[in-house]
Amino acid sequence: MSKIIEGLFYSESQEYVRVEGEYGYIGITDYAQHELGNVVYVDMPEVDDEVTAGEDFGAVESTKAASDLMSPVSGTVVEVNEALEDEPGLVNKDAFENWIIKVQLSDKGELDNLMDAAAYKAFIGE
Repeated sequence: MSKIIEGLFYSESQEYVRVEGEYGYIGITDYAQHELGNVVYVDMPEVDDEVTAGEDFGAVESTKAASDLMSPVSGTVVEVNEALEDEPGLVNKDAFENWIIKVQLSDKGELDNLMDAAAYKAFIGE
C-alpha cells in the first residue's frame, strides 16, 4: 500500500505539491516511484525556468521505464534538489522527503484543480 500524506495536493499524472507559503515543492508520489521501480536518473529544469500546470518539466528514468514529469502548478523554479543528481534513488527511499523542484507559485487557484489525499487514494484504488 502506498504512502499518502494528508495536506498535500496530488495530480492525476502522479506528482504532488507540498505548499509552504508562496512556494510549492513538487515531486512524484510514493505510488509512482513503486510503479517505476529503481530510479536511475532525474532530469530537472534549471533555476529561474518557468513551469506551467499540465506541461512537462523534466523526466524520471528507472530501470523499467522513463516517465515525463508534469507540473501540477505554474510558477518559477527557485530551487532544484541537487542531491538527486548524485543519488536519484533517493526518490525510491522516500518520494515525499525527496522533492524534485521548488517553485514560486504564480497562481494558487490552480491548487483547486488537484486532488486531496482522500481523492488521490480513491484515484489510485487504495
